[in-house]
Amino acid sequence: MANQLTDLNNHLFAQLDRLANKDLTPDEIEQEVSRTAAIVKVADQVISNADLTLSACKLVAEHGDHFMKRLPMLSGQTEEMYGQQDYEGPKK
Repeated sequence: MANQLTDLNNHLFAQLDRLANKDLTPDEIEQEVSRTAAIVKVADQVISNADLTLSACKLVAEHGDHFMKRLPMLSGQTEEMYGQQDYEGPKK
């Protein structure tokens, strides 16, 4: 399983296709509905995490990384986002 948002999108559409299958028995429909609920819960968390990452990127892009000492949970994020260890924020 890959870990890209496009892959999540593909999984969601594949599940939608399974739900639309007119040949499903009532038990199979119930199974697919249950599976769909689980997939949606996980997808919501993935999307929420991606949104948080985007917010962190915007914060660094707008204000540099001088706030990083106050947000240690983001300390590795700037290196991942910008591909360098010593990112000093936007050029002024």
